[in-house]
Amino acid sequence: MKVAIVMGTRPEIVKLSSLIKLLGKNSTVIFTGQHYDYNMSMQFMDELDIRKPDYSMKLTKLQNATTDRATQIGEIVLNLAKIISRIKPDTVLVQGDTNTVLAAAITGIKCSVPVSHVEAGLRSYDWRMPEEHNRIAVDHISEFLFAPTELAKNTLASEKVHGRTFVTGNTSIDAIQQNISKAEQKSKLSIDKKDEFALVTLHRGENVDSKEILSSIVQGLLRSKMDMIFPAHPRTVKQLQRFGLDKKIQKSENILIVPPVGYFDMMYLMKKCKFIISDSGGVQEEATSPSIRKKVLIIRKSTDRPEAVKAGYSELVGTGTQKIIHAIKKAKNDSKITSTTNPYGSGHSAEKILSILRKTL
Repeated sequence: MKVAIVMGTRPEIVKLSSLIKLLGKNSTVIFTGQHYDYNMSMQFMDELDIRKPDYSMKLTKLQNATTDRATQIGEIVLNLAKIISRIKPDTVLVQGDTNTVLAAAITGIKCSVPVSHVEAGLRSYDWRMPEEHNRIAVDHISEFLFAPTELAKNTLASEKVHGRTFVTGNTSIDAIQQNISKAEQKSKLSIDKKDEFALVTLHRGENVDSKEILSSIVQGLLRSKMDMIFPAHPRTVKQLQRFGLDKKIQKSENILIVPPVGYFDMMYLMKKCKFIISDSGGVQEEATSPSIRKKVLIIRKSTDRPEAVKAGYSELVGTGTQKIIHAIKKAKNDSKITSTTNPYGSGHSAEKILSILRKTL
């Protein structure tokens, strides 16, 4: 069995790390470099103790997101088709909903190679999100669909997808369980006030690219008076500066903005914080890990992880200032997780996926 693992972003590196380790020499790792920062991506691979890619691309940097998403996908297809034709894998394996995932799935089916989609069946039903376009297309292209939950499997069944669906849990939980001890030992961060701060992450375009929405969110964070640590994505920093919001945060006494942190440092912050404020789908999953178990206030109008909301790990807050203030106040008083189960599995998803591939390929 030969598996071509295609990834392009740091979250994909994290979520595919356990599969890369298990597959070993049976896999060819192809990195598209969709995040552009090659060195930081390699740092993630070093931290997670996975081997360097067998093939790496250097993509043309996006200048206009509204048009360049299409040309970026085309560029990946052109490069990847040559590699896939050369190595002749039994399946092209992708994870998630990025441009890399869509490009790899298109390449796979056009090169007559079955596509395996890890984290299949997620839906936000929010067509504003480019990720929603990608994941729906990939699910209908894929031959093997690894759904993290029964809800995701039922979604795929209702859409009558072509491929075979299997419930496996989410590999993000594998990564947390395998690396949490190492993260606590190797993190370079030092937190003075244990459990007395909220961790903030914001990066989604629908939040940070709108002055009105980003201003509303920032006002909610500032007026909540909750101490916060905010590892800010470069795109978010740029937009805060563009809209004149960075100075308001710098003058505040409750929000500490820090540069982007590595995977280990992020896990350490998730472990140490009282609760999390985020628009990240991956964070919603990771917070449910048996080693983390933290409440997430979702600063979005929709979520593609409703299982975490139903289980009480997350709360869909929205982007309104007053709603954010109310949710933070409520979580500050009581952020306890009462659920005894994890909707995304116990950390053995990669083993289940590999077992299925061995039986079916």
